[in-house]
Amino acid sequence: MDRLALNQATTDRWSVAEAVDGCQRAGIGAIGLWRRQVGEAGLRESVAAVRRAGLHVSSLCRGGFFTAVDPDARAAAMADNRLAIDEAAALEADVLVLVSGGLPGGSKDLPTARSLVADALDELAPYAQESGVRLGIEPLHPMFCADRCVVSTLGQALDLALPYPSETVGVVVDTYHVWWDPDLDAQLARAGGRIASFQVCDWIIPLPEDMLLGRGHVGDGHIDFRRIAAPVAAAGYTGWVEVEIFNEKIWATPGDETLRIMKESFARELG
Repeated sequence: MDRLALNQATTDRWSVAEAVDGCQRAGIGAIGLWRRQVGEAGLRESVAAVRRAGLHVSSLCRGGFFTAVDPDARAAAMADNRLAIDEAAALEADVLVLVSGGLPGGSKDLPTARSLVADALDELAPYAQESGVRLGIEPLHPMFCADRCVVSTLGQALDLALPYPSETVGVVVDTYHVWWDPDLDAQLARAGGRIASFQVCDWIIPLPEDMLLGRGHVGDGHIDFRRIAAPVAAAGYTGWVEVEIFNEKIWATPGDETLRIMKESFARELG
């Protein structure tokens, strides 16, 4: 339980200040922040809020979306990612989470889209290293491949990360996105010190119309969390475990109640 962290997506309607205060009331020692809320609050104010509360920033979400082919759009995406690295450095976040981006508009060319992700990492990794920021490549479930993330497996994420020092580029393991993978155990063993973040939430059915919002509290769905947590630990990961839930019903629940349920379910399934 002393490694439990709140990912701000779980209480999406809370501001940075409200989420920080909620973590203090709940006795949660770390928070994964989102750039949207940090931007609304202001970077300086967000840094001050977590420092005053004594909270650790377990992640900053998110950078990425590297698959634009229009030169101007690609340049804008890279500029935004450099800004995200600056924000992660100011917050002293453990990792800047990267979601690669989906297929370019009108394209069906997955290999080329994935090559664009590799090209972007080549450009960003030196800047991240100079800034003292670790990048975390997050694979997303294949149902998001077309519009959100062409990196669909942990193996693909590791292949992208391996050319760089592990302290500069790692991978994010999110149970929602990887639980189905028959090669997961082997890839977790291969990951070793590359695991930069471990995020948990459950797979619930039926999925809503917006598939992004089909997540539930740990233990409410179909994922065997201990079966995944064991090889994550065996790979050497000892960092924070973030609960990251996208769910309209949970967002409509009072934040303190969400954190209470979150702590109870986490203790039951992973404590």
